[in-house]
Amino acid sequence: MNHSPAPAGPPQPARVLVVDDDPTVGEVVAGYLTRAGHLVERAEDGQRGLDLAERHRPDLLVLDLMLPGLDGLEVLRRLRARPDRADRADLPVVLLTARGDEADRVLGLELGADDYVTKPFSPRELVLRVQSILRRARTAPADGAAPLRSGDLALDPRARRAHRGGRELTLTAREFDLLAFLLRHPGTVFSRQELMQRVWGWDFGDLSTVTVHVRRLREKIEDDPGAPELISTVWGVGYRYDPAGAAPDGPAQGGAA
Repeated sequence: MNHSPAPAGPPQPARVLVVDDDPTVGEVVAGYLTRAGHLVERAEDGQRGLDLAERHRPDLLVLDLMLPGLDGLEVLRRLRARPDRADRADLPVVLLTARGDEADRVLGLELGADDYVTKPFSPRELVLRVQSILRRARTAPADGAAPLRSGDLALDPRARRAHRGGRELTLTAREFDLLAFLLRHPGTVFSRQELMQRVWGWDFGDLSTVTVHVRRLREKIEDDPGAPELISTVWGVGYRYDPAGAAPDGPAQGGAA
């Protein structure tokens, strides 16, 4: 692990829960996050981590996938299983994964994880990712952030609520930010790299994260996610939001890639 100094933390300390059964990893991660200005609590198994997450309502969870008892995916699944509990459904989560666990990483993103870091990792990079996610989660919309409408989609940036056809959508923080960005830029094609930078402020990371979030968002706003009409794939370029599903003429569109 890289033991270079951790970056300075945000003005407001965050409560971060680190769940990892490796005492060395947990100690190093907790140490870097503490030096970055955060208040850190640790757990070494999935059930303990879930209990602490529900009782203490942390601002962010750093969660290892390979845990004794309840594994990380099951912890995440249970946290996301109660959309009526905002403190559980919207809790930002960063996964710690082994390099070969690609299927589990994708499943973690599909269950609502915000990001992942692959072991072995730089603790400084992990701190940067944590602070990026916290900064986005804490940034309040500008006073002039007006509600957005497109067809039967309605989104209120200030209240962080979205509806389709009068039915409230259960969106993670990442999905909400992505939908808001697309509604503000109808008919414009964005690459996955551009979406990472402009929606979430990430200058690094796996581009498949964007693919997973697009797929999850399609499952919640499209009539047929397998044949999307609202979020079109522009092959070889990226994604475009088409108001009311009316795709303009241009390169081959559609598909759920």
